[in-house]
Amino acid sequence: MWRLVSVWLMLAAPAWAAEVEARIDLSEQTMTVFVDGAAAHTWPVSTARPGKFTPTGMFTVQSMRPMHYSTLYNNAPMPWSIFFWGNFAIHGTTQVDRLGQPASAGCVRLHPDDAKTLYQLIKENGRTNAFIAITE
Repeated sequence: MWRLVSVWLMLAAPAWAAEVEARIDLSEQTMTVFVDGAAAHTWPVSTARPGKFTPTGMFTVQSMRPMHYSTLYNNAPMPWSIFFWGNFAIHGTTQVDRLGQPASAGCVRLHPDDAKTLYQLIKENGRTNAFIAITE
């Protein structure tokens, strides 16, 4: 039995895991993704519109879902969701024309292709190696 558990653990953890950090700059409405300290991607985002807020600080990944539907906002689709604080997530959006400006209810929105890339990076390297930094 113990041998089976250790084999499962070896298969569950990546042999080599990179640290993935998503840095979101609210004033610039951009996300820069660092892999092992090197900038790998920079994308436009949409964060909280006036009257709403996006939390700031350092966060870890709470959960991930390839497709989530918002229970707070009329089942709005949230592809490639990476939840980091309560109901707040990084996710893809259909409103790609609004990227680069505040437009969300507080989540960090990305182009669906970019959200998928980030989701896969985190999945491949493990949630425990992923960090989210949000600054004003």
